Amino acid sequence: MNEIPKIFFSKKASIEKGNFKLTTQALKDATQFDNEKGISKGSFSKSASTWTNIPVANDIVADITKLKQQEGNFILAHGGASFAQALIKHELIDEYRLVIHPVVLGKGLPLFSSAKHQLNLELVSSTAFAAGVIANVHTLIKK
Repeated sequence: MNEIPKIFFSKKASIEKGNFKLTTQALKDATQFDNEKGISKGSFSKSASTWTNIPVANDIVADITKLKQQEGNFILAHGGASFAQALIKHELIDEYRLVIHPVVLGKGLPLFSSAKHQLNLELVSSTAFAAGVIANVHTLIKK
């Protein structure tokens, strides 16, 4: 995970990448864990640089489109519901990996409400786990 290139998407164009040092809770937690376990900063510094020297993007359509045109492996997008809705709205997702937890919250943001039209998905795989969680992988059927 630490060696994978990363891009930070933000709606705020004024963010500069030099301000990212230890701004994410994940990086703070990783640093604290390393300190508690006696892992030297030297061994962490290479992987930490992929968390602190992150390019900032704020045009989701242009930046994701540019990424998709580059050679390499797939793009994995992590984010909240509004980030996922923006990706869906602009038809930037080719494969959906949906993890279903057996919990009813009673409220939340509908994931696919921003879709411009019906999305036809093909189930590629489905994995059921002992705790009742189901992980489904769907690919988008393009017309």
